[in-house]
Amino acid sequence: MNYVHMHLVLSHLPVLGTLFGLFLLAYGVVRKSAEVQKISLGVFVLAALVTIPVYLTGEPAEEIVEHMGGISEALIEQHEDSAISALILMEVTGALALLNIFFLGRAIAAKFIIVTALSSVLASGVILWTANLGGKIRHTEIRSSGAQTTNPEKKIENDDDDDDHEDDH
Repeated sequence: MNYVHMHLVLSHLPVLGTLFGLFLLAYGVVRKSAEVQKISLGVFVLAALVTIPVYLTGEPAEEIVEHMGGISEALIEQHEDSAISALILMEVTGALALLNIFFLGRAIAAKFIIVTALSSVLASGVILWTANLGGKIRHTEIRSSGAQTTNPEKKIENDDDDDDHEDDH
C-alpha cells in the first residue's frame, strides 16, 4: 500500500465521521441523552485523530500523482489549501469534544455542546469541500469544463495494469 492508497482510504473516515457524529449529537441533544452525546463526542475525537494521518499522507500522495496524465496542478493546490483548514477545524472540533466529554453533566456542558456542534458543522462543510476538490484531481468526469490539466495530452493511466508488482500490496 502506498501513500496515495492510504490517503484515499483514510480520507473517507473524517468525512463520514463528522457527519455521523453531528447527526448523533443532534439526536442525543433532542433526546436529552448524555450517553448518546458522549458517543457522538467520541466520534468527533476519533475523526480528529484520523484527520492527522489523512493530512500527513497528502503531500507524499501528491508527489506520486502530480506527474500523471490528466492531473490538474491547480486542483491539487486548491485541495491542499482547503486541507489545512479542514485539519485545523477538525482538530478544534476534536479538542472541544474532549472538553465536552470531561464537562458533560456539569452546568457548562450545555453551552459547550452548542459550540462543539457549530464547530462540527463548520468542520463538516470544509471537509466535504476538501474531499470534493480531492475527487476532482483524478476524476475528470466531475470537473467543471474550465479545469485544466498539467498533462492534457497524456491519457489517465489505469493503476490496475500494475498487477505484476505483488510485493507493493
